[in-house]
Amino acid sequence: MAFTTKATIASFGGKLLKLSHQAKSTNCEMGLNLYLPPQAASDSGKKVPVLFYLAGLTCTGDNGAEKGFFQHGASQKGMAVVYPDTSPRGLNIEGEDEAYDFGSGAGFYVNATKEPYSKGYNMYTYITEELPNALFSSFKQLDSSRMGITGHSMGGHGALTLFLKNPGMYKSVSAFAPIANPINCPWGQKAFKGYFGEDQQQKWKEHDASELVKQWKGPLDILIDVGTGDNFYKQGQLLPENFMKAAKESGNDNDIKLRMQPDYDHSYYFISSFAEDHIAHAAKYLLA
Repeated sequence: MAFTTKATIASFGGKLLKLSHQAKSTNCEMGLNLYLPPQAASDSGKKVPVLFYLAGLTCTGDNGAEKGFFQHGASQKGMAVVYPDTSPRGLNIEGEDEAYDFGSGAGFYVNATKEPYSKGYNMYTYITEELPNALFSSFKQLDSSRMGITGHSMGGHGALTLFLKNPGMYKSVSAFAPIANPINCPWGQKAFKGYFGEDQQQKWKEHDASELVKQWKGPLDILIDVGTGDNFYKQGQLLPENFMKAAKESGNDNDIKLRMQPDYDHSYYFISSFAEDHIAHAAKYLLA
């Protein structure tokens, strides 16, 4: 689908586009931000790789673009960054706007199978299929053969699970404070119960990074940052240790780097402090 450009903002020599388009998978208009580095603005015909940044609970595509500080590193590396929304909007499903951690702003990057959320809460299909297909069709300077993925919190869960469920689709993966074992934390349990149903435990496991990593075959280079001052980490919502334990038990932990960052919290102060490291991690594979 064609995009509507709502704003064009100069950023680190490139352009940040605020876009919207009608999406079939989510049955609504979806907003997003797209950063095109200076290398993509030239008429050289050169294609640039694309890093998808998946945001966390309550967020839109604006948070990462405005506060994540990814554009600086992306402009230097010659990398586009896509900042999608975190859920459908305005589907008028009863209860979808009542809680911060379920429904609007909390799509969890899954395809809901339980009514009534199955009528549009299909963020998995939107992020892995519809959005990239639309972007590569509309922006010829984007290289569809070089995609990476990263994300924060719920979006870190999204980055890890989408990478692990689709071997070869993404060349790189990293995460900031990911919900790394959702079937064992309150946020994940609430979301999966609402989107899948309590009786669909196998479906829950299919969207849990700590379960998926057990089945992974081949190299697995992941950068994960978590702040020791993160209240959600302290409350047991993130559980990165469970992910590392599952990776180790399946022999997949050799190239996974979990960095516990002293005193950092769950906010964009934390994300922006380490954004350049995650850009550099992605560049190892996207610019290889």
